[in-house]
Amino acid sequence: MLKEFKDFIAKGNVMDLAVGVIIGSAFTSIVKSFTADFINPILGIFTGQIGLSSFVITVGKAKFLVGSFINDLINFLIIAFVVFLIVRTYNRLAKRDTTPKDTKTDTLLGEIRDLLKDQQNNK
Repeated sequence: MLKEFKDFIAKGNVMDLAVGVIIGSAFTSIVKSFTADFINPILGIFTGQIGLSSFVITVGKAKFLVGSFINDLINFLIIAFVVFLIVRTYNRLAKRDTTPKDTKTDTLLGEIRDLLKDQQNNK
């Protein structure tokens, strides 16, 4: 069972996933900082508040943290857009790599085919 677990962990997909999760969490903190430190002050200019996170709607005793929700929505949209760009770029590069390339054997077989056609046409 230990050997199976070792083989599972050593597979490339698991390692790629682990790296992706680590980079994703680091990227998330950068996006949160970007939203809090750059986007909020810019939006604050138009809304008259310092930051969106302090924007709260109170109905009776219920408090709706609208600003916090908007911050999270902005974070999500930024991350989703960056992931979209990465996947789109990966797909474009993968399409280029999947085109079959002629090997030396393919080239030689093609030449033999052409010579045989020429011989049959000359008869």
